[in-house]
Amino acid sequence: MYNLSYAETMEDICADERMNEAEAMGIVIGMLEAAREKGANSREAIEAIFNTRRLWGFFLESLSDDANALPKPLRADLISVGIWVLKEAERLRQNEVTSFDAIIQINTIIRDSLQGASS
Repeated sequence: MYNLSYAETMEDICADERMNEAEAMGIVIGMLEAAREKGANSREAIEAIFNTRRLWGFFLESLSDDANALPKPLRADLISVGIWVLKEAERLRQNEVTSFDAIIQINTIIRDSLQGASS
Protein backbone atom coordinates (compact mmCIF):
# COMPACT_ATOMS: atom_id res chain seq x y z
CA MET A 1 0.00 0.00 0.00
CA TYR A 2 1.26 3.44 -0.91
CA ASN A 3 1.05 6.08 1.80
CA LEU A 4 1.34 9.71 0.88
CA SER A 5 2.89 12.08 3.33
CA TYR A 6 0.78 14.95 4.60
CA ALA A 7 2.79 17.42 2.53
CA GLU A 8 2.30 15.40 -0.66
CA THR A 9 -1.42 15.05 0.03
CA MET A 10 -1.80 18.77 0.66
CA GLU A 11 0.18 19.57 -2.48
CA ASP A 12 -2.20 17.40 -4.52
CA ILE A 13 -5.27 19.02 -2.94
CA CYS A 14 -3.92 22.52 -3.57
CA ALA A 15 -3.09 21.65 -7.18
CA ASP A 16 -6.67 20.42 -7.64
CA GLU A 17 -8.03 23.64 -6.11
CA ARG A 18 -5.85 25.76 -8.42
CA MET A 19 -7.03 23.73 -11.42
CA ASN A 20 -10.68 24.23 -10.38
CA GLU A 21 -10.05 27.96 -9.96
CA ALA A 22 -8.38 28.09 -13.38
CA GLU A 23 -11.35 26.27 -14.94
CA ALA A 24 -13.78 28.70 -13.28
CA MET A 25 -11.72 31.61 -14.60
CA GLY A 26 -11.84 30.05 -18.07
CA ILE A 27 -15.62 29.92 -17.92
CA VAL A 28 -15.86 33.55 -16.82
CA ILE A 29 -13.41 34.62 -19.52
CA GLY A 30 -15.54 32.86 -22.12
CA MET A 31 -18.59 34.69 -20.83
CA LEU A 32 -16.76 38.01 -20.94
CA GLU A 33 -15.64 37.35 -24.50
CA ALA A 34 -19.23 36.56 -25.51
CA ALA A 35 -20.32 39.78 -23.81
CA ARG A 36 -17.68 41.71 -25.73
CA GLU A 37 -19.10 40.35 -29.00
CA LYS A 38 -22.76 40.98 -28.09
CA GLY A 39 -22.25 44.39 -26.49
CA ALA A 40 -22.27 45.98 -23.08
CA ASN A 41 -26.08 46.08 -22.86
CA SER A 42 -26.65 42.45 -23.83
CA ARG A 43 -27.92 39.56 -21.72
CA GLU A 44 -24.46 38.01 -22.14
CA ALA A 45 -22.90 41.10 -20.56
CA ILE A 46 -25.25 40.92 -17.56
CA GLU A 47 -24.44 37.25 -17.00
CA ALA A 48 -20.71 37.75 -17.52
CA ILE A 49 -20.53 40.65 -15.07
CA PHE A 50 -22.63 38.80 -12.50
CA ASN A 51 -20.47 35.67 -12.67
CA THR A 52 -17.23 37.65 -12.69
CA ARG A 53 -18.33 39.38 -9.50
CA ARG A 54 -19.36 36.09 -7.89
CA LEU A 55 -16.05 34.41 -8.72
CA TRP A 56 -13.93 37.31 -7.53
CA GLY A 57 -16.04 37.59 -4.39
CA PHE A 58 -15.13 33.98 -3.66
CA PHE A 59 -11.46 34.67 -4.38
CA LEU A 60 -11.41 37.74 -2.14
CA GLU A 61 -13.04 35.85 0.70
CA SER A 62 -10.48 33.08 0.37
CA LEU A 63 -7.56 35.51 0.09
CA SER A 64 -8.62 37.42 3.19
CA ASP A 65 -8.85 34.24 5.28
CA ASP A 66 -5.92 33.91 7.70
CA ALA A 67 -5.86 30.18 6.94
CA ASN A 68 -4.91 30.91 3.32
CA ALA A 69 -1.41 29.48 2.80
CA LEU A 70 -0.28 32.02 0.21
CA PRO A 71 2.34 34.52 1.37
CA LYS A 72 0.76 37.71 2.72
CA PRO A 73 2.34 40.03 0.11
CA LEU A 74 0.99 37.85 -2.71
CA ARG A 75 -2.43 37.72 -1.07
CA ALA A 76 -2.41 41.51 -0.76
CA ASP A 77 -1.48 41.91 -4.43
CA LEU A 78 -4.24 39.51 -5.51
CA ILE A 79 -6.75 41.29 -3.29
CA SER A 80 -5.80 44.55 -5.05
CA VAL A 81 -6.34 42.89 -8.42
CA GLY A 82 -9.68 41.53 -7.23
CA ILE A 83 -10.83 44.93 -6.05
CA TRP A 84 -9.90 46.39 -9.45
CA VAL A 85 -11.84 43.61 -11.23
CA LEU A 86 -14.91 44.27 -9.08
CA LYS A 87 -14.68 48.03 -9.74
CA GLU A 88 -14.23 47.46 -13.48
CA ALA A 89 -17.20 45.06 -13.51
CA GLU A 90 -19.30 47.75 -11.81
CA ARG A 91 -18.11 50.34 -14.34
CA LEU A 92 -19.21 47.98 -17.12
CA ARG A 93 -22.55 47.41 -15.41
CA GLN A 94 -23.09 51.16 -15.08
CA ASN A 95 -22.05 51.73 -18.72
CA GLU A 96 -19.21 53.99 -17.60
CA VAL A 97 -17.00 51.86 -19.87
CA THR A 98 -18.08 49.59 -22.70
CA SER A 99 -14.89 47.68 -23.49
CA PHE A 100 -14.40 44.27 -21.91
CA ASP A 101 -10.78 44.06 -23.07
CA ALA A 102 -9.05 45.10 -19.83
CA ILE A 103 -11.09 42.82 -17.58
CA ILE A 104 -10.62 39.92 -19.99
CA GLN A 105 -6.88 40.55 -20.10
CA ILE A 106 -6.49 40.61 -16.30
CA ASN A 107 -8.62 37.51 -15.83
CA THR A 108 -6.61 35.72 -18.52
CA ILE A 109 -3.33 36.57 -16.79
CA ILE A 110 -4.65 35.22 -13.48
CA ARG A 111 -6.07 32.08 -15.13
CA ASP A 112 -2.80 31.39 -16.92
CA SER A 113 -0.89 31.85 -13.66
CA LEU A 114 -3.20 29.37 -11.94
CA GLN A 115 -2.70 26.86 -14.74
CA GLY A 116 1.07 27.25 -14.51
CA ALA A 117 0.99 26.77 -10.75
CA SER A 118 -1.04 23.56 -10.99
CA SER A 119 1.18 21.84 -13.57
